[in-house]
Amino acid sequence: MRSGPRSPAQIYVLILGVVLVAAGIAGFFWETSFATGTSAGVEQDFLLGVLAVNGWHNVVHLVSGLIALAVASSHAGSRLFALGFGAVYALIALLGFVATENDALIGLLAINLEENVLHVLIAIAGIAAGLATPAEPRPAAAAA
Repeated sequence: MRSGPRSPAQIYVLILGVVLVAAGIAGFFWETSFATGTSAGVEQDFLLGVLAVNGWHNVVHLVSGLIALAVASSHAGSRLFALGFGAVYALIALLGFVATENDALIGLLAINLEENVLHVLIAIAGIAAGLATPAEPRPAAAAA
């Protein structure tokens, strides 16, 4: 049972988990192809008309979201996930800006400029939430 208010990392991880699971599921209504990259790029469609998705991308969203939801109730787990996920997404954003060929990252994940910007925002929010969360939870206020 949780005592005290949620930390910034827990709030971030919970919201991120819900959004990623929803995006992963919704993505399969737009594009389900698991084709890999070729000189023509990967097969993709656009979730909400903006974000490039394919089957691999949907799986990444689902798995990431489920892991986030699994650690959301843990203070330490949420902090570690927020910092780690933020760092990974910063790397993904960097790779998306410089190493994307034919709208595909590593020849598998459909990606576009809008998604790269979103990855930067997710990275900044994750790192900020992780840094704003103390390593040890604050003690709950004593009942009067």
